[in-house]
Amino acid sequence: MMNRRKFLKLATTLSGLSALPYGMQGWAASNADIGRDHHRLVVIFLRGAVDGLNIVVPYKESAYYDNRPRIAIPHPRISNGALDLDGEFGLHPALAVLMPLWQQKNLAFVHACGSPDPTRSHFDAQDYMESGTPGVKSTADGWMNRLLAVLGINHTAIQALNMGPTLPRILSGKMNVATLPLGGNPAKPMALDRPLISSAFDRLYDGNDTLSAAYREGQAARQQLLVDLQQDMEAANNGAPSPRGFANDANRLAQLLRQDPRVQLVFLALGGWDTHVNQGAAHGQLANHLQPLGEGLAALTQGLGPVYQDTTILVISEFGRTMRENGNGGTDHGHGNVMWVLGGKVAGGKVYGEWPGLGDENLYEGRDLAITTDFRQVIGAILERHLRLSDNHLHHVFPDMPQHGVDLHKLIRA
Repeated sequence: MMNRRKFLKLATTLSGLSALPYGMQGWAASNADIGRDHHRLVVIFLRGAVDGLNIVVPYKESAYYDNRPRIAIPHPRISNGALDLDGEFGLHPALAVLMPLWQQKNLAFVHACGSPDPTRSHFDAQDYMESGTPGVKSTADGWMNRLLAVLGINHTAIQALNMGPTLPRILSGKMNVATLPLGGNPAKPMALDRPLISSAFDRLYDGNDTLSAAYREGQAARQQLLVDLQQDMEAANNGAPSPRGFANDANRLAQLLRQDPRVQLVFLALGGWDTHVNQGAAHGQLANHLQPLGEGLAALTQGLGPVYQDTTILVISEFGRTMRENGNGGTDHGHGNVMWVLGGKVAGGKVYGEWPGLGDENLYEGRDLAITTDFRQVIGAILERHLRLSDNHLHHVFPDMPQHGVDLHKLIRA
């Protein structure tokens, strides 16, 4: 475990206090013997099941537009359209800040990717993705904790850092892990939810007239819907904050990784991706979350400086969303999704994976993007090529990883 002095220095780093440069430089210098050539892995979990079809858009598929009349991202040649990636796929325009990384070939995507388990439960799907054993609930630890055990580099708690309020499933296990807070609670009540305003409206509409009855019925319905949605959103987010403000946290994380070579693994989660209602297209709820996420990722890659060359950033989510939009202008729990991979050694500028198509005959259970790449194969390629794990160590991290599938060995440059 970290002693109090080291913890306070970490807390100072992440709160952006003016004393940061001197304190952190001294701390890092005292550990210079560890070396600055550690390969880092940062895993960002988008809790709530982000809509991968509107992030990396299959704009050549007519079925995509046929089934998403309100929320589809327009063709690249149209105003507010997707940003063309490779002539087949386009990037959501809210992520324009990441296009330089794509053009520099430091950003890649793996489409039609995810967990083979068929669950549509946020809780179970997140649990399986974090344990690394889809369909098995008895796994005692998370795959990042098992990874920490096999890295074997003068282990201390600071070697793995969780940025969040509590230790997540993915880092739970026998190895010690440092935990620091990330973000805050961005939820704000409406003006009508304030007691004084609410009471005033209740008094105004307390009669027997039609308008008053409609107001009371509307308020009752809204409260019930809020309860239902809040329960679902809280379960989906699993305590993760919104991406708003992520850029500030990303800058602080970059500074920490730059200054202290002992930090090798980082995990953080961002919530707000369960877009059942009013998802939007180029603008709207999803776009409003993607923009700060993209800004944060750009800030992280830029802030890492020379450390960026030895850092890989992986963005994952528990499952995708239905190919067809629902009656509320949103999407429901789906199956296949897209994984993002960024970093100095990433062989980017390419959408990896075997694309199954969106025709009715190609959809999973007639409604979802099918999975052609197991998420463990993507992570396994990163662990093997970036963190240089042996086959035995890789088997310890993912004991039941499929041996056959899409070849991802070229995802990370040697």
